[in-house]
Amino acid sequence: MGLAKAVQLEASKSGQDIERAAQALREGLLVGLPTETVYGLGANAWSESALRAVFAAKRRPFNDPLILHTSAASRLGEIAAQIPPQAMRLAEAFWPGPLTLLLPRTPRVPNLVTAGLPTVAVRIPDHPLTLELLRRLEFPVAAPSANPFGYISPTTAAHVFDQLGDAVAYVLDGGPCRLGLESTIVGFDEGIPTVYRLGSLNIDQLVRVVGRVGQRQAAGAAPPVPGALPSHYAPRTPLQIGHPPQPTDPRWGWLSLKTRRPDLPPANQIQLSAVGDLEEAARNLYAALRYLDSLNLTRIYAEPMPDSGLGLALNDRLRRAAAAH
Repeated sequence: MGLAKAVQLEASKSGQDIERAAQALREGLLVGLPTETVYGLGANAWSESALRAVFAAKRRPFNDPLILHTSAASRLGEIAAQIPPQAMRLAEAFWPGPLTLLLPRTPRVPNLVTAGLPTVAVRIPDHPLTLELLRRLEFPVAAPSANPFGYISPTTAAHVFDQLGDAVAYVLDGGPCRLGLESTIVGFDEGIPTVYRLGSLNIDQLVRVVGRVGQRQAAGAAPPVPGALPSHYAPRTPLQIGHPPQPTDPRWGWLSLKTRRPDLPPANQIQLSAVGDLEEAARNLYAALRYLDSLNLTRIYAEPMPDSGLGLALNDRLRRAAAAH
C-alpha cells in the first residue's frame, strides 16, 4: 500500500473508539488491536466467516493455529477444558501479560482456531484499550499478528495500515507496543511447563514461578502453536546472521545490538540499544527490520544477540527471518 493511501485510511479508520471496534467485531469484521507485544488482527473467535477472513487477509495457511485473547481468567471455561495447576500459577503471575498458555480445548473452540489440534493457545493481553474492548465482548477474540503471513510483525498502528489497511474495519491506536516481541507460549508436556515459542517472557522468569521448565522446538507441516514455522518474521530483503565479509558492499545493511561498522554507510545501520539493553533491543527489533527493508538493500547482516535472557528470543526471531531466504 502506498503512503498516501495508508495516511487516508489512518485518518478515517483508526483511533481509540473502543465501542466502534467492538461493534465491528460483533459484525464479523476485522479490527487491528494494540497489545504490549505486537498489534493483532482481531476477529470474533466464534464466527467461522470472521476467522476465514483473518486467514485470507494474512494469506496465512490453515495449519498455523491462532491465539485466542480474553479479558479474565474467569472466562477460560469457554475456551479450555482443563487448566493444570502449573498453568494457573503462571496465569496468576503473568496475566495480563506476554504469556500464552497452550491448554486442552473445549468443543466450542472452532477447528480453524486450533488447526484441528486438541489444544488451544490463549492469553490475556496487557494493554488498557484492548482489555476494555475484550471486557465488552461476548466472545473471545482470535488475533494473530496484523501483518502478511511470514513478514515482520507490526508494532504501531501505521504498520497495520501499511500492510493490511484494506482488510481492517478499524484499528485501535494504542501507540507503539511496549515490549515489541510476541508472547512466550507455554504448554504442558506430562504436566511439566514447556516453552513452545520463545518471546517477551524469558525462561528465567518462568522458572522463578514454577521451577522446572522444559523447551521444545515446534516446527513442521502442522505446528502445534502459532509462529512455530522455521521461516517467519522476515523482511523481504535477504537477511544473514553474522558479520559481513570483506570487502563490504555499500548496498548492505547492518543490524546489531550496539556495534557500529565504519565500513558501511551510517544510514544502512541500526543499533538496537546504545547501552546494550535487551529489553530496548526487543522493543526496537521489528521497526528496525522494517526500516532496513525499506532501503532497497541487497542484503542485511545481523549480529547475533547475547544468548541469554531476552537474547534467546531475539536470536530466535533472527534465525527465523534468515531462514526465509
